[in-house]
Amino acid sequence: MNDQSRHVQRVYLILMLLHTLAASFIWGINTLFLLDAGLSNAQAFSANAFFTAGQVLFEVPTGVTADIRGRRFSYLLGTLTLTLSTLLYLLMWRISAPFWAWALASMLLGLGFTFFSGAVEAWLVDALTATGFTGRLDSVFAKGEIVEGVAMLTGSVAGGYIAQITNLGVPYVVRIVVLALTFVFAFTLMRDIGFTPKDASSPLLAIKRVLAGSIRYGLRNPPVRWVMLASIFMDGVSMYAFYAMQPYLLQLYGDPKAYGVAGLAAAIVGGAQIGGGLLVPRLRRGFDRRTSVLLMATLVGTTVLAVVGFVPQFWVAIVLLMLWGLVFATVMPVRQAFVNGLIPSEQRATVLSFDSLMGSAGGVVFQPALGRAADAWGYPASYLCCAAIQVVTVPLIWLARRERAESDPIPSEDS
Repeated sequence: MNDQSRHVQRVYLILMLLHTLAASFIWGINTLFLLDAGLSNAQAFSANAFFTAGQVLFEVPTGVTADIRGRRFSYLLGTLTLTLSTLLYLLMWRISAPFWAWALASMLLGLGFTFFSGAVEAWLVDALTATGFTGRLDSVFAKGEIVEGVAMLTGSVAGGYIAQITNLGVPYVVRIVVLALTFVFAFTLMRDIGFTPKDASSPLLAIKRVLAGSIRYGLRNPPVRWVMLASIFMDGVSMYAFYAMQPYLLQLYGDPKAYGVAGLAAAIVGGAQIGGGLLVPRLRRGFDRRTSVLLMATLVGTTVLAVVGFVPQFWVAIVLLMLWGLVFATVMPVRQAFVNGLIPSEQRATVLSFDSLMGSAGGVVFQPALGRAADAWGYPASYLCCAAIQVVTVPLIWLARRERAESDPIPSEDS
């Protein structure tokens, strides 16, 4: 690997570290924060659904922005939007705002994240290609998973215990400070490499061209299409499973004010991300195709969610949460390499944003429904519902496997 490629990877990893650290300060206590503001379970997860609805509405427009104005521009704009929406969340918690206000603020929060979703990944792939990188994308994405895991582990534990010794609003203040540092770093070191922004003199024509290409290489591209459709069920369920674990663990623990335990839930997933990232380079020993990894992960993850529902015990839930996070973290770099290998540079950010949109659409539908199930029948029953929904992913991944896409084989060590 040459020096330019190493520099690109270093910048990418630091961006992932700072962004995830900022976001994760509230991941361990976000559901508790909403409940403390006076929302019910159904309202809290409906607020999360409005967050994902914001992602659905803005994913493609922000992806087009990244493909026309540049990935750096998109990243900086996302940092500013996320800072503003976090401030708004903090204000509404202080004044016990009505649900409609939480819905609007959650959509703004979703907008902030859409500026990141396709832009950073597209920036990395294009920059590595332009600097002559000849390694495996799986390994680079795996390093990103490890860095994200470290940041999530640190931020979620710190956020939980900061909330416990102060109040639920302080982690949001810390998040704003770290976002400011992230903006400064990205503004200083992030440059669009291997990508030239489109001519802004005819923006409508540029948007039309990018969208047409994204449909061609996205929904009309069978292997990408099946993986995208699978994300509706996989990501939609994962959002609920992660955020519901915070109040569920406190319920099993028996102390509704033990916010450090809630932060532990996010920290366990962060630790599992580290382990998953370390496992990715070893997958070639047991699998020869990326879709085989996706199938295995789906089956194991579905089984874990079902057992969480059948065995409502605190330490059992902790172990199963760790296993679920490990499986999810292992499969993500493989999925990223599979999809990126089938998308050209000009449409990359838009297609990746559309891919994220599909998962967000699942969250819009499933989160409030599963929150209602938790209100009516309890958290264990809602996790059984999660397993029943996620199993739909299996035939979709199988269809992607049948396409025998060029990015499906896992390269050997020699290649």
